[in-house]
Amino acid sequence: MVHMVTSSTVPGIELAPGIWTDRSELRFGFSRSRGPGGQNVNKVNSKTELRIRPEALHGLAEKARVRLREAVANRITADGDILIISDSGRTQESNRQECLKRLGGIIATALVEPKIRRKSRPTKGSVTRRLDQKRARGEVKKQRSAAAN
Repeated sequence: MVHMVTSSTVPGIELAPGIWTDRSELRFGFSRSRGPGGQNVNKVNSKTELRIRPEALHGLAEKARVRLREAVANRITADGDILIISDSGRTQESNRQECLKRLGGIIATALVEPKIRRKSRPTKGSVTRRLDQKRARGEVKKQRSAAAN
């Protein structure tokens, strides 16, 4: 959900917890949609395109900004803008809200720092148990082939 930031120190729109941008940084474009609406689709420009520069997002740490760029690598335009398109709704306003909701979700995902995988080795006991089980299984199979002959 997109919230208006009402604090006097932070003007603009809050896209994710602690992440906001100025309204002027959100650039919306509209065109004819392919979505629902019957003949109305042919008359109304309800498809919405949202463009925003990643640098325009305030409160985003640099590491999170890098993760954001990686997450939206296929949605970045030649100008360096993030492009989000919605044509699922029948109105410009519903598609505008959907674009903002998607942007907020992408930003929230970028805020989560992935855990670093540390290499680990199996314990000596677990290696011994595994090899003992393999030997025991091999013995069972060997006994079967000897019994068949």
